[in-house]
Amino acid sequence: MKTVNVSGLKNNPSEALRMAHDDMVLVMNRNEPDAVMVGLKSAKIIGMPGVRKALATALFKDGNLSLARSAKLADMPLASFIAHVSRLGIPVVDQTAEEVQQDLDTLDQWLSQA
Repeated sequence: MKTVNVSGLKNNPSEALRMAHDDMVLVMNRNEPDAVMVGLKSAKIIGMPGVRKALATALFKDGNLSLARSAKLADMPLASFIAHVSRLGIPVVDQTAEEVQQDLDTLDQWLSQA
């Protein structure tokens, strides 16, 4: 295991990321352990069953990844990922009723011109 200080992360975060590709990296805050960085590929975690889907779901739910990028991370077709998050009760579209109505009105106008 390698170690890096928090100040080292601030000055050169890419070095710690490179180290995490080879081994776990313990992040120290002064003299106390604060966090652990793990390279998902090198630790073979990303290839474990369900890990990609779980990461993608959590990142989408928290708004950190778009729907399409989440589906790609999960290694799932977009429609399958939509069905997956819907089964979990995670909304795919986060709009108010008024916003949805405006979108439907716009769609109706667009379709009537086609």
